[in-house]
Amino acid sequence: MNDFQDGLQAIYEEMVAWRRYLHQNPELSFHEYRTAEFVQNHLLSWNIEVRKGVGGNGVVGLLRGSGEGPTVALRADMDALPIQDEKNCTYSSLTSGVMHACGHDAHTATLLGIAKIASQHREQLKGNLVFLFQHAEEITPGGADSMIKDGALEGVDAVFGVHLWTPFPVGHIYSKAGPLMAAPDEFTIQIQGKGGHGGLPHQTIDSIYVASQLVVNLQSIVSRQVDPIEPCVVSIGSFHGGSSFNVIAETSTLSGTVRTFNAELRQDVKQRFERMVASTCEMYQATYKLDYKLGYPTVVNDDQEAERFFKVGQALFGADAVHASPLIMAGEDFSYYLHHRPGCYMFVGAGNEAAGIIHPHHHPKFDIDERSMLHAANLLLGMALDYMA
Repeated sequence: MNDFQDGLQAIYEEMVAWRRYLHQNPELSFHEYRTAEFVQNHLLSWNIEVRKGVGGNGVVGLLRGSGEGPTVALRADMDALPIQDEKNCTYSSLTSGVMHACGHDAHTATLLGIAKIASQHREQLKGNLVFLFQHAEEITPGGADSMIKDGALEGVDAVFGVHLWTPFPVGHIYSKAGPLMAAPDEFTIQIQGKGGHGGLPHQTIDSIYVASQLVVNLQSIVSRQVDPIEPCVVSIGSFHGGSSFNVIAETSTLSGTVRTFNAELRQDVKQRFERMVASTCEMYQATYKLDYKLGYPTVVNDDQEAERFFKVGQALFGADAVHASPLIMAGEDFSYYLHHRPGCYMFVGAGNEAAGIIHPHHHPKFDIDERSMLHAANLLLGMALDYMA
């Protein structure tokens, strides 16, 4: 492991340069064309076998070791978000309205660093490494499922991934066995009422009023219908209705998300949600259209691979820097890989309050402490090498 660690340290500045280039040139989900080309060109330059266009814009690299052994996959996501970059720095996004506000640029640079150093020491690998550069993590249906269907996991024995995470401090790592990240479902509700004059409400069916009641009623699913010890969130993120102060709106639209960890609870909440929408609209004689989409499954880590995380993490960073993660209500389509192969998803601290790196993911001023990339690279490679040992 020492040769790999020394190699990663030696190319740290190169990893930073890759990350900053990608940060300046972000691409949205399903449009990662230049990013994929950037990745594949680097992999080919290191004599790594490459498949491009996997499941869409995915890139898969295969590095064959010199010895017989298992095949371990490491994954990074590549896509950006439709957010305007508001940072004042030399590497701010050059694309209006698009930025890497979740760290995927750094994930890609981290995995490229691992690929470069591993290719220089392939004779020490007691097995093979597969590098999964995934498109479209940020939007359902996501890229993981399509890449798997296109053979990305063929021959793979285990899979590992990391997320650089600014809520956690740089220098610390987190994971746990079992459920780790929530199943993120989404919904849109269009309320159809009867519009009319603002001074004559009795002649109308006020869609804004109905939608407002629905906002309140839906919160009772979590507060009064779900076991309090079961994690569950119902959030309304968008409310649109009306266009004038003196007109009662004929239609209003709500959209939001439901987050759960338990598969049975997920279905139960969906049914309760549907009944709540139907009964509330019926009460006020409104009609509705409900689009309720099941998103990614819950991220569930393999018990044995989670144990490996603690063993490897403590050897690399010391016991004080390795933590059992809390449940994270964000979703991740890494869950699909874990449905097919044993593995572990891990968080690497990327926040630094002293340096002003405090903004949450998906914020216009999001940034990371770039040293977290080196920590993530050592952790991922450490997990792979330990599995091969």
